[in-house]
Amino acid sequence: MGAEWAEHPGSLAVSGSSAAPAAARRQTLPGYFSAGRPGGFSAVYGSVMDLVDKMDENEWNYHGEGNKSLVVSHVQMSRVLRLLKYSSEDAENAPQTTEETFRQMENIVDFSNNVMSPLLGDKFVHSGEVVKLPLEFVRQLSIKVQHHRPAWRCDKVMDIYSGAALCLPNLTTPSIPTHNPPLCVEIKPKCGFLPSPEHVSKDIKTKVCRHCMHQRYKVASGKWKRKSLYCPLDLFSGNRQRMYFAIKHLIEEPQNNFKIFKGGKCIHGDRDEMLSVSSLLQKLRPYFSCGNGRNKTVLHDFIQVLVDSLLSSDEEGDEGVERRLEGRMVCEASLCSTEFLRTDPQPLPRDSVLGRILQVQLLDSLDIEGLLPLYRRVEQYLHHFPKERSRLQIDGPYDKAFLEKLQKCPAEDDGSIEYAVAKVQQYRVAMTAKDCSIMVTLVPRRDEEDGSERAAFSFSASILDLDPKPQDGVRRQQRLDHRVVSAYLRDDPGPSPPLYPECTLLIHPV
Repeated sequence: MGAEWAEHPGSLAVSGSSAAPAAARRQTLPGYFSAGRPGGFSAVYGSVMDLVDKMDENEWNYHGEGNKSLVVSHVQMSRVLRLLKYSSEDAENAPQTTEETFRQMENIVDFSNNVMSPLLGDKFVHSGEVVKLPLEFVRQLSIKVQHHRPAWRCDKVMDIYSGAALCLPNLTTPSIPTHNPPLCVEIKPKCGFLPSPEHVSKDIKTKVCRHCMHQRYKVASGKWKRKSLYCPLDLFSGNRQRMYFAIKHLIEEPQNNFKIFKGGKCIHGDRDEMLSVSSLLQKLRPYFSCGNGRNKTVLHDFIQVLVDSLLSSDEEGDEGVERRLEGRMVCEASLCSTEFLRTDPQPLPRDSVLGRILQVQLLDSLDIEGLLPLYRRVEQYLHHFPKERSRLQIDGPYDKAFLEKLQKCPAEDDGSIEYAVAKVQQYRVAMTAKDCSIMVTLVPRRDEEDGSERAAFSFSASILDLDPKPQDGVRRQQRLDHRVVSAYLRDDPGPSPPLYPECTLLIHPV
């Protein structure tokens, strides 16, 4: 995988800086894969001419998909290809030209390289590179993976017209020798704070987080059969007890927010056959054989490893994310004991993977309700002066100038169009951070001290799914926010009792 794996003594979650390689720059090559860069496909396969014979759909397997793209992984090489998806209504005709598709892919890479990587830290970000695939290969690949796709994702089809794809490292299969296959955990953490009261019209938004409200809405609309008890504010709290229960709830009801891979194969996720916690713990037991092997112990130790990884920081004396979030990190819908919530807040390390994500999420300082008047100002201005769209970089290019405008936005509204555009762009970047994924790769090793062996891991944390959110998505977010909040208020049965009212989780070194 190319990550800078670091190790130091510890018991379970040992060790490691949250290190990942710096973002690879994009490079396109007409014909097949891009070549000429270390870490690109040319470094794996050899010369470009060799690729013609290597493009066999049978060497690629379905890996997963999100709302806008589908991912396949190579059976031997530690690489994945990410291809765009379209509505099934466009199955017979491409909704955009090949040139437009490649420009969209280039924008994804530029946004990741020039905007998200500086904000999140390049040690966490893999931007990948845009490649062009043979169309016949893509069409055969689409046929092969179709029966592996979840039914609820099949309302969209894979792009088989452009040949455009994004080549990225396969973080679930690091190329590191180990006695047990590496584990990789994918988490979609969602938004980790409550909005400021001054910008919202409904008081409930300052008490219950968006994810918990949205859960009830999704179950009522039939998207999910059961409600997840996971609350993002617990995960982002920095409090090890709250984080423990947040991860436990993700394991119990992963939906599309949590997956576990073993040796590159998904062993726990949103499919019905992958929801058995007892089955998962059987597969994890070989990694934690130093304990008594009971399921409860295996679960506890596994979660502790993840908590250690998510809190790891390279900065000495990391003081944590600003205290301005006090009072906005507790969700009334969380089922954690009020005893946990009353304890002194433990600051989330700023340089940890969660701390980095939360700081970018906080660029949304107005909530969608406070942003809407500024968005209208931008839309009205562009209606009268459409040629200004390019100067204001509404749709890119996502370069250093774009990032500087976003970072230098004045603290107060001066009535200018530049201020309004900057706040809208800040919101779009924050939405990307709210919808990103964390990949924690765990490589098992053995610590031998005092003649005894203890389970230990080296780890690497990465942040994925960093596509730019479209400008017109602001309106959709406003409508969705209204539906979610209204549905929650209409069906609210009152506060739930704590799930663990009289238990306290004690964290002991092993």
